[in-house]
Amino acid sequence: MIEQVRPAQLSDWLQTHEAASPLVLDVREPWELQSASVAAQGFELVAIPMGQLPARLTELDPTRPTACLCHHGVRSLRVAVFLAQSGFGNVANITGGIDAWSHERDPAVPRY
Repeated sequence: MIEQVRPAQLSDWLQTHEAASPLVLDVREPWELQSASVAAQGFELVAIPMGQLPARLTELDPTRPTACLCHHGVRSLRVAVFLAQSGFGNVANITGGIDAWSHERDPAVPRY
């Protein structure tokens, strides 16, 4: 089962995995990143669109805790499941996506 983490709970999740250098994987399309992006605070942020992920999977470390982010949390959940099935040991979905991020974590992030 994939762990579900609300943006408001992400700091706790990151702190729990701090020793392993957690990663937030943004799987949105480039135009979405231009519309709204998050600031990497306490984590590394990597952007790989969902459709490119199978070809770019080797860019990610399967031993590193990875929280997946998209617009509302649907694509990121699919990616989290894909990562888990591909041998990634610690994967979470950021429930509500960047839209919830704007409400719960950083109101400066534009909504679209």
